Amino acid sequence: MDIDTKLIEPACPQHEALLADYLNNQLDAASAKVAAEHLESCANCRIAFDAAGEGARLFRVAGFALETAAPGPAFSRIVMARIGLEKERRAAERSSYWQPFVSLAWRFAATAMLALMLLLTYVVRGRGRSRQVVGPIGQQSGLVDVFSPDPTRTPANQDEVLIMVAESAHGSH
Repeated sequence: MDIDTKLIEPACPQHEALLADYLNNQLDAASAKVAAEHLESCANCRIAFDAAGEGARLFRVAGFALETAAPGPAFSRIVMARIGLEKERRAAERSSYWQPFVSLAWRFAATAMLALMLLLTYVVRGRGRSRQVVGPIGQQSGLVDVFSPDPTRTPANQDEVLIMVAESAHGSH
């Protein structure tokens, strides 16, 4: 019988220790009845119980072959308790290792969301406002171009002549 292929789901954690004691005939009549009823209704526990029976049978055979004493009645409880503690320790270790990365990811997500909200607010508010149209500089009154000389007056020095020539050559392109 290939038990590993049938064991898809683990046995119920609240009945696991009870099933180990039921296998070793260490339960009183009421607890044995509860364990038997649960085995009838739960396929996963039945598969685990069968696997534990096979393991106990192999252990008895190996124990006799090695001439060693069988473990005490609390052996399975102690082993299961140690396994549970080890699982909890590993889960805590895993969560403490990844915690800085998770925290950084949440901060990045919050910052990105804030930037997106600010950008959307800017876009929405910018569409409702009217924009002023700015015309060419020469058509507006009161503005003085400080970089180019007045074309109606004669140049005062050689620099103004070069600027006027450059502007007239630039305008023809």
